[in-house]
Amino acid sequence: MLRKLFIAAALAAIAALPAGASQGTSAQIVTQSLLMPGVSYERDVEFTPHGPVVLDVVTAPRPDGTLYTLTPVLSNNAVVATEKLTDMEKELSATSTVVGVNGDFFAADPGKPSGILMRGGALDTAPLSSRSSLGIGADGTLTVAQVSFDGSWHGTGQRRQLDLNAAPVKGHTTLYTSSWGPETPVESGVVVDVLPAIPPLLPNHIVTGVVAQVLDHGPVPIPPGGAVLVARGGQAPYLTAEAPVGTTVELRPTLTPNWNGMVSAIGGGPLLVSAGKPVFRARESFGDAVLNRRSARSAVAQLSDGRILLVTVEGGGPAYSAGMTNYELAVALVRLGARTAMGLGTGTSAAMAFDGTLLTRATEQPIADALMLSYSGAYAAPPASTTLSPNGDGVDDVQTFSYKLVRPSQVTATVVGPDHSTLTLAQDAEQPGVHTLQWDGKTAVEGSWHFSVTAIDDLGHTTTADRQFAVNLTLGFLQVTPKGAGVTATFQLAHAANVTVTVEKSNGIVLATLLSKKLDPGSQSVTWAGPAGSGYRVRVVATNAIGQATLLSPLMSRRS
Repeated sequence: MLRKLFIAAALAAIAALPAGASQGTSAQIVTQSLLMPGVSYERDVEFTPHGPVVLDVVTAPRPDGTLYTLTPVLSNNAVVATEKLTDMEKELSATSTVVGVNGDFFAADPGKPSGILMRGGALDTAPLSSRSSLGIGADGTLTVAQVSFDGSWHGTGQRRQLDLNAAPVKGHTTLYTSSWGPETPVESGVVVDVLPAIPPLLPNHIVTGVVAQVLDHGPVPIPPGGAVLVARGGQAPYLTAEAPVGTTVELRPTLTPNWNGMVSAIGGGPLLVSAGKPVFRARESFGDAVLNRRSARSAVAQLSDGRILLVTVEGGGPAYSAGMTNYELAVALVRLGARTAMGLGTGTSAAMAFDGTLLTRATEQPIADALMLSYSGAYAAPPASTTLSPNGDGVDDVQTFSYKLVRPSQVTATVVGPDHSTLTLAQDAEQPGVHTLQWDGKTAVEGSWHFSVTAIDDLGHTTTADRQFAVNLTLGFLQVTPKGAGVTATFQLAHAANVTVTVEKSNGIVLATLLSKKLDPGSQSVTWAGPAGSGYRVRVVATNAIGQATLLSPLMSRRS
């Protein structure tokens, strides 16, 4: 329950238009939020002749491999599997705070990514040479290129070709590492060599393993940290003769161009932006239906200063978001400042999520892999209340703060007022996990406040997370009571303010505006004689120099 509340607080700040959100032209609405330190989220709704288009954009620092890391994530940690993006993020939550998008194109059954996947410098799947791949360097530089794979094995004879973690092909030899899954495919009439241990499969390096067992069928369990060679058809006799039990087998995965300096890589395509210019036609192996149809799409990009963009354009139809063509997305990325960019999966698999909860609206589909931006420092959720009003009316009287640590840390948590007064709420050594604090703010000065948590972890990294909220006593004591055939809303104003009172449905649709004018301090009331019904609520918004305060009545049942 605590985790659900923690995420809900973060997304509540994203879903609503916050104070200070930027407003575009009459044909565009932009809302902005802070996801985590240094990482912002923007939802851009643009109204086009084809219908509204919703673009979700995450901007993050250059992934330096310490506090910020950009890495592909394999569903269920296996090539032959699919999993929801939000579930992948939940599995990472104990070690980082993550925002991510869907990864490569993939075959739904069994779920294998169509192109390269490389983690920690080791290959999990081979690239598709006719499409672009994205390489992530140790310094956080992104490289987009068409990369080819040439794999081989060598026993006592000559060097022979192999596939890597791929579906069986007649007449081919395939190397299955533990990244493939728990066991090799079901096959008969094959030769199977089991290698109990091999080093990580680094591109353009020779790794070796000793054959411990030879079998003639599959499935065969793949040893954790080991591998299995399966030869079929005309290749089977070579594996029998040249790699019997006890043979040391050399394995060489070669990438061209040489990407052995890349920390990780993911497939996708096509190339969208090159040297800051949109690419109209990248001449990759995509049909017109993929490139020119308006649909949901995801992409990854890098700005000239090294910052990263994760972008998803939502689809689903003209009523919500019409989607974009491939080139329209390329143009949008250039507008956002991209110097280089590559497309990722499209259609129903395109999605963006933060800390295990979707940011995009469409129904989530299982995917083969994802691209995640991870942050390992202190993270603070938005405060439970954007406006604290400790006036004793039982609403927003106490502020609740939540923050997450992923490593043991020395923590200092404070609140800082508009007069620069500082109150320390916590100062001690804390273990990884979600921590909560409460503050009643009874003596707080009205105005803008900050909650700040600074953590020095066991690696010596110092990080600070900061969230803003307001203390505003202007509005309080809202009550909604029956009066005749209607209802009366009463409330108190501590200061003069511009007040708007509306009646709305539980989904936020406004049924009536009862009042909209400046009111003096004191007790106020307004009556609604609207139609009988249930599920209505009253919203009161008061705005003045201190800020904006809002009160919402509980759902009320109306008398017929």
